Amino acid sequence: MKAVIMAGGEGTRLRPLTSNAPKPMLPIANVPMMEHVINLLRTHGFDEIVVTVAFLANAIKTYFGDGSEFGVKMHYAHEATPLGTAGSVGNARHMLDERFLVISGDVMTDIDLGAILRFHDEHKAVATIGLTPVDNPLDFGIVITREDGTIERFLEKPTWGQVFSDTINTGIYVLEPKIFEFIPEGRSVDFSSEVFPALLAEGLPLYGAIAEGYWEDVGTLEAYLGSHKDVLDQKVLVDIPGFRVNDGVWLGEGAEISPDATVTGPAVIGPGCKVEAGCTLGEYTVLGSNVRLLSDVHIERSVVHDNVYVGSGARLRGAIIGRACSIRSNVRIDEGVVLGDSVFIGSGAVLAGDVKVYPFKMVEDGAVVNTSIVWESKGSRSLFGRDGVTGLANVDVTPELAVKLAMAHGTSLKKGTTVVTSRDSSRAARML
Repeated sequence: MKAVIMAGGEGTRLRPLTSNAPKPMLPIANVPMMEHVINLLRTHGFDEIVVTVAFLANAIKTYFGDGSEFGVKMHYAHEATPLGTAGSVGNARHMLDERFLVISGDVMTDIDLGAILRFHDEHKAVATIGLTPVDNPLDFGIVITREDGTIERFLEKPTWGQVFSDTINTGIYVLEPKIFEFIPEGRSVDFSSEVFPALLAEGLPLYGAIAEGYWEDVGTLEAYLGSHKDVLDQKVLVDIPGFRVNDGVWLGEGAEISPDATVTGPAVIGPGCKVEAGCTLGEYTVLGSNVRLLSDVHIERSVVHDNVYVGSGARLRGAIIGRACSIRSNVRIDEGVVLGDSVFIGSGAVLAGDVKVYPFKMVEDGAVVNTSIVWESKGSRSLFGRDGVTGLANVDVTPELAVKLAMAHGTSLKKGTTVVTSRDSSRAARML
């Protein structure tokens, strides 16, 4: 049987993690999300998979190749421009001449796909939508079904006043090739807002099947951390690499943990990691491969990607650390902080809660960072140097920084004070 994995999204809400990696390639428990999806499809008998790709497509193609290493046969359909959920599937119509299943490459789920297929066959549907109940349906498309499973109506991302059901569209569909008659070529087309309402209007058999199992849309940084917690609590049945030792700790090949280190499960320690004496790894800590923790590092409820160096005495709580970051000694990283790939954090620096640092940035020794570093080249310990506030225009010294400086200076002046400024003739000075 054939399946389609939609893997073309940019994952903007997951930045800075997705600044230079496609969302389906983000690891959960050290396995890319899309690999978890492929394992689920293979378990349910899908042996041929079409992947729709767009953003950073080569990262996906290079990792999965022809699929032979994963026990499936894989093909790729590339979108030159964004085509929407239905448009991306329509772009692969030349490879889909029989019934097929559609699933997103960036969800965590162990839903019984076989049950949805059987429901589809029994009801001789043109399209069957996998449905699941959720606690907060506001961020999803709600679907109302009749007693026989036929769909009555849709509502995309409602307000609380409009909520009339807690069953939402999982983005898992079983479709017949006839669906392509309702997907025009060459433009962006959406399943929920265009294709399925068109099927309803034509009176064609469109059904919703309540799916059994775990389902989570990993669309935000909070959901990304939450999915790790659910995996470690084994609320979702997925493969966790490594061998399991006491108290729910998974240990990768070649990992070295000092006898004087403390590890409290559930936790995952990837292959090739080295954890020195005095380190404390608390619950829900996930270390990628080749992570190096020097003495007395304390980490809890954090996800650390591959090839990260953490200096002695550092403290990480509720954070996500991208690949190849260098965190020096006595750094404190608070709840909700996210570092992109290859970020350097100098000794003694403090990153306050919810700060985002984009890839390849540098934070100086002793700096206290309270706001996200997106475009600036570095987080400085001191704003004022010997020549005042200096830096690259529109990189270190931005219009936002100029406004903040003006506001700060203004609070120290008496009402009615006149302020005189001057500039040179450069465009950057005019802007600032």
